Amino acid sequence: MDVLVVDDEENQRNIIVTILQQEGIDARGASAPEEAMELIKKYKPEVVLTDLRLGSMDGIELMEKVHSQSDSRPPAFIILTAYGTIGSAVDAVKKGAFDYLTKPVDRDVLLISIKRALERERIIRENIRLKEELSEHFKIEGIVGRSPNFLKALSIARRVASTNATVLITGESGTGKELIAKAIHYNSPRSSRPFVAINCASIPETLIESELFGYEAGAFTGAVARKKGLFEAANEGTLFLDEIGDMPLTTQAKLLRALQEKEIMRLGGREPVKIDVRLIAATNKNLEEELKRGRFREDLFYRLRVITIEMPPLRERKEDIPLLVEYFIKKYLKEFQKTIKGIESLALKRLEGYHWPGNIRQLMSVIEKAVIMTDEIIRIDHIKDELKDFSAQSIYDIDIPAEGINLEELEKELLKKAMEKSNGVIARAAKLLGLSYKAFWYRWQAMQNQKSDT
Repeated sequence: MDVLVVDDEENQRNIIVTILQQEGIDARGASAPEEAMELIKKYKPEVVLTDLRLGSMDGIELMEKVHSQSDSRPPAFIILTAYGTIGSAVDAVKKGAFDYLTKPVDRDVLLISIKRALERERIIRENIRLKEELSEHFKIEGIVGRSPNFLKALSIARRVASTNATVLITGESGTGKELIAKAIHYNSPRSSRPFVAINCASIPETLIESELFGYEAGAFTGAVARKKGLFEAANEGTLFLDEIGDMPLTTQAKLLRALQEKEIMRLGGREPVKIDVRLIAATNKNLEEELKRGRFREDLFYRLRVITIEMPPLRERKEDIPLLVEYFIKKYLKEFQKTIKGIESLALKRLEGYHWPGNIRQLMSVIEKAVIMTDEIIRIDHIKDELKDFSAQSIYDIDIPAEGINLEELEKELLKKAMEKSNGVIARAAKLLGLSYKAFWYRWQAMQNQKSDT
């Protein structure tokens, strides 16, 4: 039901209900507060239009009783009043009523007020629904995984969520660092406030300060008006700085000051702006190594790592692969409105045996394509082309010597072979290993830097 009309005058009530129904608004009438309470409980109208003067209680008392007994968002109230009781209607607005109308009510005025109330309620309720969906999606208990190292990361996230502590999340690309950051935010007291994310590696060095701190008009050529930065956009919420290891040193200094002083200075500004922001940072780099090379500030490093959460790569949580596969199959079946039987055991075994250089992001992509390509069950033919470096054989087929293998050296060999096969074209080499361009570039650069240091 859209609108409930409460009035003990039958003719007045019926006229208003008819006017609303002619406008396509689902409206019903109630002759008394007790009947109104029952209909509100049963039909959950978005708006209640009530006369101020009723029988056993007035319209304001009805509104207050509905508000006190509601276990969800109560309807918006519009009070109908005679000229002599306008003071009471104004008092009702102060107590939470959306609007008041005077009798005899003009048809157009009535419809404008009702439609405004309906529009506002629908926007508010949609926002509530979306926030509830977000909170449900990012419940820590609902994040898929049971491997010990992954459960350890979740345990830390759960403990730190209720605090304002700065958090540093480390791990390879595609391991779910932003997912954990969102889980921390949506399970914190700040969950109703903004979650703002920025990838420090994707913003040019000349722009990152203006993105973070904003600027005043005239701060530089083209700055024709004041612009708030991401710190202000995230005020009272959470700011997530992904790939913080790529932040320029000059910006690192300003970030440290913002964290310590809880204020920022817009570019071209003269007055500091107070901020209340929780910071979560993430990196796939070894920041201690970056410290040694002079590419990361030591004081900022220790300020960030109040709490550190290490996200394990997928190759170190193989027992989670069947759970993740099942989760992604359900996700894409719903998204593409398909029905399939699942995945055959041989294909699942191949997925468990793969080393996943692109981690969960790569697995998600493989399952998405497989669901699109099949109408019955996911077979090995649907996934083998996506597992480039193991397309002809599974890790189960590799003869591992008794003394074991060095995974770091194996990764270096794979990087070299990929570059050889792609004739040095990084985009092609990254595709061969199922990595993003950025992830491959980081690994390749790290390997080159290790060579130059030795």
